[in-house]
Amino acid sequence: MSSASSLVFSGKALTNLERFLVCVTPDVPSFTLQGCCSDPNGQCLPPGKGTVKYFNLKDLWDCYYEWSAYGVGTPMMFEGGDTQMQYHVPYLSAIQIYSSKAVAAASSRFGREDSEGAEYDSWSEDSGSDNLSRTLSNNSSKAWDVASLDSNSEQADSELYLQYNETSPYWQRVSFTEKIDELARSHPALMTLKSTDISPISWMAVAWYPLYSVPCQKSKKDLSSFLTFHTLSSFQECARTYEEIDRGIKTNISGGWRKIIGEKYKKEEGGCISLFPYGLATYKMQKKIWSNISNKLVSDLYNVANLRLKLLKADHHDFNFFTCQPTTT
Repeated sequence: MSSASSLVFSGKALTNLERFLVCVTPDVPSFTLQGCCSDPNGQCLPPGKGTVKYFNLKDLWDCYYEWSAYGVGTPMMFEGGDTQMQYHVPYLSAIQIYSSKAVAAASSRFGREDSEGAEYDSWSEDSGSDNLSRTLSNNSSKAWDVASLDSNSEQADSELYLQYNETSPYWQRVSFTEKIDELARSHPALMTLKSTDISPISWMAVAWYPLYSVPCQKSKKDLSSFLTFHTLSSFQECARTYEEIDRGIKTNISGGWRKIIGEKYKKEEGGCISLFPYGLATYKMQKKIWSNISNKLVSDLYNVANLRLKLLKADHHDFNFFTCQPTTT
């Protein structure tokens, strides 16, 4: 079961949807782990892996700090050459973090001041918007086998440290950053875990709702919303390169788009890992505006997200809601 993104950049002109997916991709500072380390949690590299890039979860959450406050702007191009910047704001939709048993045990000891023993909460709509699940253990660690990503075996060999499934209407939700801070109070390892501590089946989904556009198009109000899925582990293929992305040199949006891609390329050159979405769901998306009628990218990314959720037996509220909403022409 792979998390490899279906996004492929070959220098072609991008659709508005593809530009959106690039703009909402977090670029996280990375580090290199060499050989079998002496980490106190006992985390080792998979067999055959000499080195692996990793990132700190806290650095990933920091990527969403300004986005939560101001939104993310996507340069849009319409028929006739009209352009605008469409802003979307992120909300944490769902997250599942599986870690090695030793990591889970160490994390549980660190955050046990306010609780005793293990806590279990179900992943269901009946539990409301504060669904949390934590299983704790002090068994020995394991190396994640990147060549074998069977969800059943991975779930059996790892511990579910954190699980959250948002069910509230979007207008009642707190920002992405606020939600992470809230979860970290009961799950402090959210701020200390590395991507190498995390199982390949770990994931998160981010809901993106429209904020405003510049210039304001009252007669063309776009309610398109999106759900992007991202891996959280170093042992999944998630990174892509900005090198071959069309920079819009021959289009009217070249200035804003070239600046965005230039900044992302600079971060990539500085060693950042770009966590492109491996899955996608859309809500009231107008195909004519976002994907130029062709819906192959949408269906490919949707199918990957749907497959992974089924393999993990995860009943994802937002995904189910988005799925029930038709895409308009």
